[in-house]
Amino acid sequence: MNFPAHRVMALAIASAFAFGTAAHAAPAPARAENAYLSQEDAAARSARVSNVDYVLDFTLTGKESFAGTTTVSFDLKDPDSPLTLDLDKATVKSVTVNGKQVSPRYNDWFITLAPETLARGRNTVTVAYERLHSTNGEGLHRMVDPVDGRVYTYSHFEPAAAHQMFALFDQPDLKATYAVTVTAPADWHVITTTRETAVADTGAGKRWTFKTTKKLSPYNFSLHAGPYKVWEDNSAKYPMRLFARQSVAAQVTPADWFRYTKAGLAFFDDYFGIPYQFEKYDQLLVPDFLYGAMENAGAITFAEAGFMYKAAMTAEQKQRLAAVIMHEMAHQWFGDLVTMKWWNGLWLNESFASFMGTLATAEATEFKDAWQSFYQTGKQAAYTQDQKLTTHPIEVPVPSSANAFDNIDAITYSKGASTLKQLRHLLGEETFRKGVHNYLVKYQWRNATLQDFIGSLGDAAGRDLGGWTKEWLYQPGVNTIAASYSCGGGKVKGFTLAQTAPSRELPTLREQRVQVAAFKLDGGKLSLVKNVPVTYKGAKTAVKALDGAACPDLVYPNYQDWGFVKVELDQRSFETARSSLANVEDPLLRSMLWQSLWDGVRDAKLPLNEFIKVALNNAPQEKDYTLLGDVLGKVATSKQYLDAMNLDNAYSRQAARDLENMAWNGAVAAKGNDNFQRRWFNHYIGVASSQEALARLAGILDGKSTLEGLALNQDLRWSIIGRLNRFGYPGAASLVEVEQARDKSDTGQGAAVAATVSRPDARLKADWLHTIEDLKTTLPFSKVRTAMNSMYPAEQGKLSEQTAVQRLDRLAALDKAAGPVYMRAYSASMIPASCTPESVQRLSRAAGQFKDLSAFTRRSLLDALQEDQRCVAIRKAMTAPAS
Repeated sequence: MNFPAHRVMALAIASAFAFGTAAHAAPAPARAENAYLSQEDAAARSARVSNVDYVLDFTLTGKESFAGTTTVSFDLKDPDSPLTLDLDKATVKSVTVNGKQVSPRYNDWFITLAPETLARGRNTVTVAYERLHSTNGEGLHRMVDPVDGRVYTYSHFEPAAAHQMFALFDQPDLKATYAVTVTAPADWHVITTTRETAVADTGAGKRWTFKTTKKLSPYNFSLHAGPYKVWEDNSAKYPMRLFARQSVAAQVTPADWFRYTKAGLAFFDDYFGIPYQFEKYDQLLVPDFLYGAMENAGAITFAEAGFMYKAAMTAEQKQRLAAVIMHEMAHQWFGDLVTMKWWNGLWLNESFASFMGTLATAEATEFKDAWQSFYQTGKQAAYTQDQKLTTHPIEVPVPSSANAFDNIDAITYSKGASTLKQLRHLLGEETFRKGVHNYLVKYQWRNATLQDFIGSLGDAAGRDLGGWTKEWLYQPGVNTIAASYSCGGGKVKGFTLAQTAPSRELPTLREQRVQVAAFKLDGGKLSLVKNVPVTYKGAKTAVKALDGAACPDLVYPNYQDWGFVKVELDQRSFETARSSLANVEDPLLRSMLWQSLWDGVRDAKLPLNEFIKVALNNAPQEKDYTLLGDVLGKVATSKQYLDAMNLDNAYSRQAARDLENMAWNGAVAAKGNDNFQRRWFNHYIGVASSQEALARLAGILDGKSTLEGLALNQDLRWSIIGRLNRFGYPGAASLVEVEQARDKSDTGQGAAVAATVSRPDARLKADWLHTIEDLKTTLPFSKVRTAMNSMYPAEQGKLSEQTAVQRLDRLAALDKAAGPVYMRAYSASMIPASCTPESVQRLSRAAGQFKDLSAFTRRSLLDALQEDQRCVAIRKAMTAPAS
C-alpha cells in the first residue's frame, strides 16, 4: 500500500508515542491468532518484559527434525494479563513456568502463559519441543549435499524467524543473552556468536558448550552446524575463520576472504572509534540462501551462489566479495551493537551498511572506484524504484512482522545510502563521523530510533536536521535538476539550477549540495573548465560563479555524484554526450553521461534504436572495466526490450546480429586480458540468438571451435547450455543430461533446472507451472525459485501468453495460501507482461480487481503494469526503421 506522506509522518509519530507510553496504558487486548507479531503487541510486550536471558539446548542428528529446550528468564513488570512466547510449528513436549509444569496453550505460532503462572519480577520458563528443519531458507535450514550426502544446517532469522528454531520473544527491542549447548554428530562443526568453551565426546556424537553472548536482538543471534570445511587466520587483531561445504571447498579462495576481512576490521575499528565487540569473526558460505548475506553477530552467512565460482574470480567478482564483506561488517556496529527498536528502522540499518560498506571498499581495498560501482548499480536501482508509482518514503510504518520486508528494496538500501552520502557532504566528513561515533557510544547494546540517530548527527553539526529528515526520509520520489542558462558573446549569462518535483502528488523540493561542472570540447577531448559546489533548494538556485564563464559544450549539474537527484541534460549537453562519449576521460562522468542517454530511452525521449547505435559505436572503445560492465548491462536490457516487443522485422534482425558481432569481436580483441575477455564473452552468451551465434556456442562447448585465450570452465559450460536450451537449439536437451553426469553439485542441479525450464516448449512449461504453483511440491524451494526465474524469458512472449490469463486469475488465491518468502519470488517473475497494449489492459484490469493482495504482491502487480506501459512507450518512440 502507498501511504501519503502526511499519513506516514503521523503513523511514525504515533508509533514512537506508543512505544514510549505503553507501560502506562491499559492491558493490551489478546494477541491476534496468526503467525505474525504486530507492532502494537510488540510494544505492549516490551513494556512488561526486560532483562531477558536464554539458555538454549539443541540436539541435532542430521535427520529431518531436531529437538530443543529453551529456558528463558526475564523480569516481568506485571503478571495481570497473559504473556506470549513465540514458537512456530513445533511439537511441544512440555512447558514449565517458575518450576511448575503447565499444560501447553499453544496454537502453532506462540505459547500463551497464563497470568496465574507468572510472578511480578523474575520469571523462568522452560519449553521442550521438537520441530522439522526448515527447507525454505528461514529458521534452522537443512540441506543434503547431492554430491556426498552430507547434511548441512544454518540459521536465518531476519526479519522475525528465530521462533522457527526456538521459543522466545521474537522482536528486536527485547535484547537478550544466549547461553548455548548443542549435541551434534561427531564430524560436525557447530558455530554461533561466541566460541566454544568445551567440546565433549558423547559416544555417538559431541556436545558443544559456548560462552554466553552479550545482549543481542534475536535476529542477530545464529547457530550453524554441519561437517563444514574450516580455514583459520589469526594474523588480524581478531581471530578469523571461514566455513564452506566439503564438496565446494575447492571453489573457495580463503586468502581473498581473509585479506578483505582483515582490512575491513582495521578500517571500522578506526572509523567508528569503537573496537569490534564480538571477539572473533566467522564467515560461512551456505547453500539455498534467500538473500546475499546476513550480519549474524560474529558468525556472518553468505549465499554460496553469489560468491563461488568454478574458475578464478574476475575483478568484478572480487569487488563484489569485498563490498558484501564490508556491508555485513558495518552491521556489526550499526545493527548488532546498536539495533533498531522495531522493523520500521530496518531501512536505516541497511542504508548505513550500504553507505559504510562502499566507503570501506573504496578506502580499505584495491577497489578505489567503489563509488562508481555504487552509482552504476545500487543507485540506479534506487532511481528506477523511486520513479515507480509504488515508490515509498525511506521511513515507512511497519504494522506487523508480516510487513517487515514489504519495502525492502533499492529505496531501503541504495536511496537511503545515497541520502547519507549527501548528508555527509552537507555536514562535512568529520562532523558526520563524529555524530556516528557519538550515536554508537550512547546507544551501544541498546535499541535506538531514527530520531536518536538524526539527533546525534544534528548535535555534532550544531544544527537542526528536522527539515532535512522530513524532506528526505518521509517524502518519496526523486527530484530532477537541470542547468538553465544562455550564452552571449561566448559567455554564460544567468546560470541557474532548476529543480522540479516528480508529480503533483509528490511535490517536495529538497535541499542538497552538489557540484556543477562545465566542460569544453578541445581537440576532440572534453575538458573541465569550471566546477562549482552549490547547495541548492527550492525551484531555482542562482549559480553566480558560472556567470561570465566560457559558454560550455556540456554542463553536468551533479558532478562526481554528490547528490541523489536525476539529471536532465540541456539540449546542447545532450547532443555533446551522444556524439562524444568516447572522448570523456573521467570514467565516472562517462558513466553518468551513458546513464543520461539511458534515462532518455526509459523516458521514451531517445529512441531505443538510437541508443543501440550509440552503443555499437562507443562500447567497443570502452577501456574502463567497471564502466564496460554497466554499458553492456544497458545493451543487454536493450536486447531484452527488442525481444519483448517481438518485432521480427529487418531492423530487429539486423540489430541482433550487430549486437552479437560487437560482443564476439570484443571477446576476440580482449585476448590476453582475462577480465575483459570474460566480460565480453559472457555478454556474447547473453545476446546470442541467431542460429549462427548459437552454433558457434555449441561448437565452443564440444571443442570444435575455440576462442583464443578463453578457458571453458564449468560455469561457462552451463551458461552456454542454458542459452542453447532457451532457444531450442537442436540437441540442447540432451546436453543437460550429459552435463549433469559431469557436474553432480547442487549448483549443477540448479543450472539443469534453469536450462530445462527455459526451453520453448508449451507442454513442458505447463508441467513446470503446475510444479511451481503446487505449494506441497517436494522440489526444494531453491529449485522452485530457479524455475520461476527461468520460465518466461523476454523472447518467449507467445508462450507466456498461453498461461498469462491463468496465472493472473490464480494470483489472489496463491497470495492468500502461500507465505511471504514464496510470494516475493513468485511475484517478481511470474506476473505476465508482454509489451503490448492488450497486456497493459489486462494488467490494469487485474490491478483494479485484486485490491486485497498482500502489500508486496500488490506492489509487484502495479510495478509489472508500469513496466509494461514503459515498454509499450519505448516501442512507440522508436524511429521509423525499427517500427
